[in-house]
Amino acid sequence: MACKHVDSTELRVPTPAQSVYREDCTQCFDSIDDPDGLNVCLHCFNGGCCAERNHAILHHQSTKHPLVLNIQRSRKKVKREEPPQKISKLAIAAETEADRYDTRTEVRCYECGVGNIDKQSGKLPVVVDGVLKANTFAKQAEVQAWEQEIMPCEHTLCLEQEQGRQIASQDLGHCSMCDLKENLWLCLQCGNLGCGRQQFGGVGGNSHGLKHTELTSHAVAVKLGSLTPDGTADIYCYACNEERTDPELAAHLAHWGINISEREKTEKSLTEMQIEQNLRWEFSMTTEDGKELKSIFGGGFTGLKNLGNSCYLASVLQCLFSIPAFAHRYFHPGEPPPSTSSPAEDLETQMRKIADGLLSGRYSYPDSDVIASEDSPYIPHQKGLAPAMLKHLIGRGHEEFSTMRQQDAFELLLHLLKLITRSSHSSPVEDPVKTFRFVMEQRLQCISCNRVRYRSDEQDNISIPVPVRRKLRVINSDQPGEKPKDEFEPVTLKECLDIFTGAEEVELTCPVCNSKAGFTKRSLFKTFPDVLAVNARRFELVNWVPTKLDVPVIVDDEPFDLDVYKSSGQHDGEEMLPEDTDMSASARFMPNEVALEQLEAMGFPRMRCERALHATGNTDADTAMNWLFSHMEDPDIDVPLQLESSGSGAASSSVNPESLEIMGAMGIGAPQARKALKETGGDVERAVDWVFSHPHDQGDFGEDTNDSGEKTDNGQAMAGSSELPARFRLRSIVCHKGGSIHAGHYVAFTRKSIPNEASEAWVLYNDEKVVKAVDVEEMKKFAYVYFFHRA
Repeated sequence: MACKHVDSTELRVPTPAQSVYREDCTQCFDSIDDPDGLNVCLHCFNGGCCAERNHAILHHQSTKHPLVLNIQRSRKKVKREEPPQKISKLAIAAETEADRYDTRTEVRCYECGVGNIDKQSGKLPVVVDGVLKANTFAKQAEVQAWEQEIMPCEHTLCLEQEQGRQIASQDLGHCSMCDLKENLWLCLQCGNLGCGRQQFGGVGGNSHGLKHTELTSHAVAVKLGSLTPDGTADIYCYACNEERTDPELAAHLAHWGINISEREKTEKSLTEMQIEQNLRWEFSMTTEDGKELKSIFGGGFTGLKNLGNSCYLASVLQCLFSIPAFAHRYFHPGEPPPSTSSPAEDLETQMRKIADGLLSGRYSYPDSDVIASEDSPYIPHQKGLAPAMLKHLIGRGHEEFSTMRQQDAFELLLHLLKLITRSSHSSPVEDPVKTFRFVMEQRLQCISCNRVRYRSDEQDNISIPVPVRRKLRVINSDQPGEKPKDEFEPVTLKECLDIFTGAEEVELTCPVCNSKAGFTKRSLFKTFPDVLAVNARRFELVNWVPTKLDVPVIVDDEPFDLDVYKSSGQHDGEEMLPEDTDMSASARFMPNEVALEQLEAMGFPRMRCERALHATGNTDADTAMNWLFSHMEDPDIDVPLQLESSGSGAASSSVNPESLEIMGAMGIGAPQARKALKETGGDVERAVDWVFSHPHDQGDFGEDTNDSGEKTDNGQAMAGSSELPARFRLRSIVCHKGGSIHAGHYVAFTRKSIPNEASEAWVLYNDEKVVKAVDVEEMKKFAYVYFFHRA
């Protein structure tokens, strides 16, 4: 069919930096594997489904982009009874997408109303070819995030090459010292070809490249199979024993007659192999007698693919979307998606997409590509959904979450809650993070004169200390030399809460009686949330590295009362400290108690901890710790804070609505804008600077109301509810296996109703695998994050 748009000036081949969404729809998880396939816009490369939801037509209506490439993919039925054909020239026999799938494509035009447009007409040949060859968004994000900060070294910058020559193609076929035809490295100094070291995934290697270096002292080599036309490749410096970059790679290769622009990547890079290795982390999915756990399918039982160390994100998302407030906020079946020109870059769209994926049940079914055999006798699990776009958004601009390294699930939870709060929540919808919020009341009392001061702080979680009591070590005499493993006595959740809310003494000078005897300090709940998020701190600092300890915490399934931990407020007859006096520099700035305790537990002096928290916005221990490591040499690092009167105390309690609207137009959420304007006396320009210098501050929620209508001392609405009884029941947990929170594997357990079962049961979410859990009591003892719902 003919179309007048095939010669449009807007048709261009996607550049390496552009995202091509050709795997799944940017607004739902329908994909190229569905019968109707996926329509990829040939103007902006947005991916839209074209089945009953038809998000592709919505994209056309909003952008007026006429041409799309429909891609449909189906799995090949391949028999592996004989090995794949050997490749005679430089290449690796890696299975490609073409080996696994049959792919059909068709160009369609919405404006002309025609399909099956000739792909050889106009600009279509190069554009279509570019779309099909481009890295998908998920793969592009993976590799970019995995790439380490690889720098050139003196050996690549000062490389002196021997007399140049044209290396014949047959000489690039195998190692100069053996017959290996893969994992080949070219010495950039002399042109020798040697095989590399044996690598993960069965890639052979006899280390003849290293042998060549030992014989000649030639340091720099490039992996031929990793060369790409855009000039990237694996470059290794044997002298530094590190991966490096070569700014003059094209010229150095041309010296040996190799035109990099004509090379086609034929082997996995070191980064890609690292991704593959991390994707193979296994978690036991069998009972003690070896039986496979029962897979569960349906709404609320959808798994998430591991994108390479993304289990921390998957576990948190499963727990969040088991909370009614999050399901109510983001799951809107039947409603059109948010109107946005860039759905893949919009947090609201991606949160709705993940809610639909997890809760609708339309993607929860056994993987039809998996067939039981002697090697895999298990019941097929799901394929799982790949939340690549949401992961990219959450991590964008963040030093840690933008990488593919394993991360702390609790830190991710806090980061995600802040992003959600800062996003728009237009009436009638509400910020779902409100379900986590409550108020802690701190009471300070002078030991000498007994005068008191109260302070209220809004929080959305608590981090409780877990006491460590080691059992006596028993050395196994049958295995001499084996290091005995630490074992710990179990503790109860009540014991941890008692420590968290217990009284302690702090060194402060009383401004009334001038006593230096100090104060007693205690923090209790002033209000309670609907969902209480609890982080169990089971860590010990070993050589300045937080090391996880397997201390069992006993948590019952039955509801328990928190009434005893509720603050009773000011007592009759108590004499208050004057509000306009400061006890000391430390009293003028009240550090985040949870973060302060974590930093002190790591061994940092208190004054340094307070200075770090003040410098980083008084948010969390991780940010403050990073600040401390980079300011250890500051001359005033051990000098007590000398601050003027608190800005918040002097700040105006009212905010100009016009100023709030101006900041809102800049994309700044109302809570952050309100807080910033109060802190800067209503100056919009200074308030904007304040927001960017306090990125982790949740802001001021004073104009929101809660069910009980309670107010804080300054008249602002109080988060949570003070009603009793405050009974809570464990509903979900995030568990971690491994010696460090930055390694190992995370899974989630939630308690919910299972189809065809009379009572609720625990469900295990292990990436894409969703099964009925067994032995959850043992996992509860070692959970990292607990979610208690108000009963």
